Amino acid sequence: MDMIKTDRLILRKFQTGDAADLWAYLYKPTVSCFFSLKLDDLAAAEAEVEKRSQDDEHIAVCLRDGGRLIGDLFAMFEEPDTYSVGWNFNPDVAGAGYASEAARALFAHLFTVKQARRLYAYVEDTNLSSQRLCQRLGMRQEGLFLDYISFGKDANGTPLYENTMQYAILRREWRG
Repeated sequence: MDMIKTDRLILRKFQTGDAADLWAYLYKPTVSCFFSLKLDDLAAAEAEVEKRSQDDEHIAVCLRDGGRLIGDLFAMFEEPDTYSVGWNFNPDVAGAGYASEAARALFAHLFTVKQARRLYAYVEDTNLSSQRLCQRLGMRQEGLFLDYISFGKDANGTPLYENTMQYAILRREWRG
């Protein structure tokens, strides 16, 4: 992953020193699709940072001023020219436009440098902030999958299924 700089952010590979900031938002994930990423302690966060530092799919999003990790993006390549994308940010920075700024920079990189033809994202129908982000990025809703996936169970152990939307954008639709 090439480092990408925006006005306020740096997008880069995960590195030693990111564990405490990663743990700050993954010790108690706020969105159900990230429940499986829950980190129990700093040691687990250090192991996760080490794992993420080994690939280009996971992208650390840091403030240019001070270098604090505030979230992450992912871009998983699918042959021949498609990426599944997503984001997860520390709720402490919600509403500041960081997710939009980071995702725009990632999309520009994927469309221009990596020559992606298509990007898509899955968003639970209860995750209104991610739906709005997809729309701000110019993505269109392609479908709604009813009772698509379960990230948790009720008190009786019965899976709780969630409706999931798919958003996508083609390179020719991208306006940067």
